[in-house]
Amino acid sequence: MVERVIATDAAIELIELLKEKHGPVMFHQSGGCCDGSSPMCYPEGDLFIGDQDILMGVIGDSKFYMHKNQFDYWSHTQLIIDVVPGRGGMFSLEGVEGKRFLTRSRAFTSDETKELQQQA
Repeated sequence: MVERVIATDAAIELIELLKEKHGPVMFHQSGGCCDGSSPMCYPEGDLFIGDQDILMGVIGDSKFYMHKNQFDYWSHTQLIIDVVPGRGGMFSLEGVEGKRFLTRSRAFTSDETKELQQQA
């Protein structure tokens, strides 16, 4: 099964640390503005998920959402959530850990695109 969002081992480790400190967490891919285009991590339920938000998948047992308008641009890519040194977004839980989540991506192959269309 093709996954729209996956996470590196480093990202999973950070998610586990954040869950130990804050309980269950969730993600929303930021669309810009104050925190750029970073994946934002919140305590589960702290961010209102609206009708226009799409569940992209689950990483580290945590749901990952993206707004439909942004999904329209990214639908041909797999999101790869990674961690790099630095300060995360001011509203994202990892901000005080000296690390930040980062979204990398790769284009789906034609076979993966066909599989995703069948999954829909």
